[in-house]
Amino acid sequence: MAQTMHHIVFTPSGAGGLRQSLREAHRGDKVVAFFDDLRFGPINPPDPLLRRKWVKDELGWVGWGDVTARSELFWQEACAPDARKVAWLSRKSGLEYAGFLEWLWRLGDAPCEIIDLTEVSVVRRPPRGDGPPLPPAPALSLAILSPDTIHHNNLCDLATPLQTAARKHYLDLWHRLRIENAPLRVVAGDVLRSVPITYFDPLLMSFATDQWRKVAMIVGLALASEINDDVLQTSDIFLASRVNALVESGQLEIRGKSALRMRHSEVRLPMSRG
Repeated sequence: MAQTMHHIVFTPSGAGGLRQSLREAHRGDKVVAFFDDLRFGPINPPDPLLRRKWVKDELGWVGWGDVTARSELFWQEACAPDARKVAWLSRKSGLEYAGFLEWLWRLGDAPCEIIDLTEVSVVRRPPRGDGPPLPPAPALSLAILSPDTIHHNNLCDLATPLQTAARKHYLDLWHRLRIENAPLRVVAGDVLRSVPITYFDPLLMSFATDQWRKVAMIVGLALASEINDDVLQTSDIFLASRVNALVESGQLEIRGKSALRMRHSEVRLPMSRG
């Protein structure tokens, strides 16, 4: 009997697109999605309760219990011994990279395959299918690929067995990151590296002016600057939490209750006092 294929995905939005693409291809493969974000918070160990408390204390976000609850089910399905496991990742996406490394750490010596989108270019069809295909562009992350793009670029056919040397490289990297157990991890070239929690503060400050600006605008500009660099480093939730920290330290002024309510709060540089 053929093994059931489990697609292991470390971005929930990417999982949704992949499921739709598989349905369109009339494939019955299962997609298993990881909801936690191991770019930030404790990873040694990545205990759900410890991470939930960290997110509440450091980021001010109280809804992380739902995320950690889903994670427990993910680990059961993603490491199931009776399934053919194919992990999707991009080393240009910190979210996918960190999730993949923890999954591989837990998998042990079990065989697996990977679909590595890091150097993959995809052709996107124009909106509504009118006109010629758009020029090839970096895949960058499963999270930003439409079901149509996944299907028509035959990305599922890119699965290859994870080789011993590559597995050792990934495990050594995650071992070092676990020992460092930093509050934040970012993509640096071909690896992840530990950085302080204030790493993105200068970027956020660069978009603040002496005029009131929606927090959503500042966070959006910061995220867009990453995409322009062909890398996906962080999340809107994390950046909004850092805006709150910049307000608390006096580097920004806020109008609204919390920067986590990004569309309902505004910030600006502090007004000089004579």
